[in-house]
Amino acid sequence: MIVLAAARLTAVKGSLLTKLEKIIRCPIGLGIGIYYEAGNPCGAKAIHPPPCPVTQVKILPRAPPHGGQKRERRHKELMNITSCTNKLKRLEAGLARARAEIKKSVKNSTQASDPDYTPQGPIYWNPNAFHRSYLEMEKTFKYFVYEEGDPPLFHTSTCDSILAVEGIIMGLLEVDDKFRTQNQEDAHVFFLPFSFYYMVQYIWERGSYDSSPFDRTINDYINVIAEKYPYWNRSRGADHSMVACHDWAPGESRFNYLLFHNSIRVLCNANTSEGFKPSIDVTLPEIPLPYGRLKPLGGPSPSKRPILAFFAGGGNHGPIRPILLEHWKNKTDDMQVYEYLPEGMSYDEIMKKSKYCFCPSGYEVASPRIVESLYTGCVPVLLKEGYVAPFSDVLNWDSFSISVPTSEIPNLKKILMGISKKRYLKLQKRGLQVRRHFMVNSPPKRFDVFHMLLHSIWLRRLNVRIHDHLVS
Repeated sequence: MIVLAAARLTAVKGSLLTKLEKIIRCPIGLGIGIYYEAGNPCGAKAIHPPPCPVTQVKILPRAPPHGGQKRERRHKELMNITSCTNKLKRLEAGLARARAEIKKSVKNSTQASDPDYTPQGPIYWNPNAFHRSYLEMEKTFKYFVYEEGDPPLFHTSTCDSILAVEGIIMGLLEVDDKFRTQNQEDAHVFFLPFSFYYMVQYIWERGSYDSSPFDRTINDYINVIAEKYPYWNRSRGADHSMVACHDWAPGESRFNYLLFHNSIRVLCNANTSEGFKPSIDVTLPEIPLPYGRLKPLGGPSPSKRPILAFFAGGGNHGPIRPILLEHWKNKTDDMQVYEYLPEGMSYDEIMKKSKYCFCPSGYEVASPRIVESLYTGCVPVLLKEGYVAPFSDVLNWDSFSISVPTSEIPNLKKILMGISKKRYLKLQKRGLQVRRHFMVNSPPKRFDVFHMLLHSIWLRRLNVRIHDHLVS
């Protein structure tokens, strides 16, 4: 008898691990701010083999001699399952090889050559390990996007608002031909193509406190793919991922226990107070794309930035902005802090004339000002509590930004004035260097934001080992 574990997902209490299935997260620090463990594949072919029927099996008693056809059918089922198990073992063995190569690079002073870009310098925790991991990802990593579901709730999202990065990344995931595979058996990660932005737009009644439409949509979709394919049940969602920039996404993902606790959620709202788990989830940088286009990049040299620090933004958005405005709004000429930018002043131009740009968290912590600052050559000043900065598993944010706790906001000017010119110039130069990792390109380019997000997902997949077990 074939046993399919958790065909329908309901609220789960206690341990999710069973004798039939284990997901092992093994944190092994590699000196680059991440955790590793696990297995990998070889490559993808554009074929569609039938999905493996299931991954948990009870060994059947030998069929009686007269049941020839029945015995043959059962034998084929077991052979199918064995084949799928062997494919998974090969997948995991490849990931184990990649992990071993990355671990060796941590202590290796010789860096691999790269025709496009070689990570170097203090903006990385360990440039050798990051580069090796990135190259292993390019050689190995494959993802599969479930085709079930119709737009607008699935497979598409906004591309021209403050949340545009959600739609941009979803679109790139759909059309990529290097990392995306049509063969599920070659995939390390399976993407759930939810559009949280359009869920809010189309299935939520404005002003309502009824969250059941989100609950039904998310769980119905997961139930469909869990019954049609074996992969969700096989890993309890640990090798599945989703992308969302809407503020509500962390809360909406709670409607499925496994999605919230096990899956790799790529979120703009990356605050630990919202349930963000740095070892499993990925921070999606909020990138301003008015009308779906990047703002002009660059700005004057450091010597031509007369303004010490700048911020403009509404004060009724979260607990940190009111504190910033209370202490610094319209107080000094060199600290230009506004609730509403005066008429005739250009937000982008003031940012380009500023040495430092304040990036206070809003209600749901994400701030497009972080990326805006890097785009314009302004050193970001992160005013945050519990926010996990993008790509912080490989990027050393202290090398190109300033972090100030909320309690020190009254002392902001003293803190900034205390930074030497030499240190400021280093921060500013490194910000220009790290900017490539936050660029949106179509088609994507190596080491840009799309590939950095894939790399963050790759790191978390390396930290998961999936097993199939035949038991009697």
